Amino acid sequence: MTQLDKFIKAGTRENTRLSYRSAINHFEDQWGGFLPATAESVGLYLAEHADKLTPNTLQNRLAGLSRWHSDQGFPDPTKSPLVRKVFKGIKAVNLAQPKQAKPIQVQMLATAVQCIDKELVAAKENNQKKLIFQLSRDKALFLIGFWKGLRSDELCQLEINNATIAPDKGMSIFIPSSKTDKSNQGKIIKLPALSTLCPVNAYLEWIDASKLSEGPIFRRIDRWGNVSDVALQPSSLSEIIRKNLKNSNIAQSESYSSHSLRRGFATWANQNGWDIKLLMEYVGWKDVKSALRYIDTADQYAQHKIESGIKLIQLDE
Repeated sequence: MTQLDKFIKAGTRENTRLSYRSAINHFEDQWGGFLPATAESVGLYLAEHADKLTPNTLQNRLAGLSRWHSDQGFPDPTKSPLVRKVFKGIKAVNLAQPKQAKPIQVQMLATAVQCIDKELVAAKENNQKKLIFQLSRDKALFLIGFWKGLRSDELCQLEINNATIAPDKGMSIFIPSSKTDKSNQGKIIKLPALSTLCPVNAYLEWIDASKLSEGPIFRRIDRWGNVSDVALQPSSLSEIIRKNLKNSNIAQSESYSSHSLRRGFATWANQNGWDIKLLMEYVGWKDVKSALRYIDTADQYAQHKIESGIKLIQLDE
């Protein structure tokens, strides 16, 4: 890899590269389209997949095609009036309620961690190395992911080399890049040491169990109990979360994903009186609209607020 290729690669997040590659493969190999594409072929591609893929997925496919044409120096057909009109029509016809992962509530988090701790005790008694590694890693993933409201790609970017522990106070970890870090400046996240469900203790337990001293914090563990040298893929985190929730007898465990940690923390913070500005700064949201999409209020139907007001109404007998 040349220095030029190295810097070009570093300029795009791995998740984004995978998404773009998937878009090109779908258009070219699976659908049979030709590159460079024309506006007419992209419009036809959208029309043929309008009933098979969600508007969000189609938008991601368009972004991948757009990036390919831009990188190769060809005119971008996705910006043509025809493609824009077709896509607008698809969104109008295929109106659907946005799907969101269910938030993991704090009590649910506590139940999952308690289950993990019980399994850890048994695994250590039976010297089950693979299970000890998996449970220790998963506990740290749950608690770090929840208490900082991290995205799956951010969790997978965390590295031991970038972590600093402040005894009895918390820990800080530098993240080189993230979805909202357009200028690639990186950011330092801070997690508190807590009296219960502590993310710092969970991290130290995982590091102690795995004997890791550098590289990614969260890694794949093979069937023989070997800890990989490379980080977990963001797409694998949801399955880890669902598996642990299912083991904890949490109902509808399949309805949760890695986003459930982020939504769960946002909901918990909102219910515990955090103002939106503090929440945005802590989690890292850039605009209020993004933050509000993650918050589920305790009184979703405004029943409590309305009932409180009704009690003040004087009804004639």
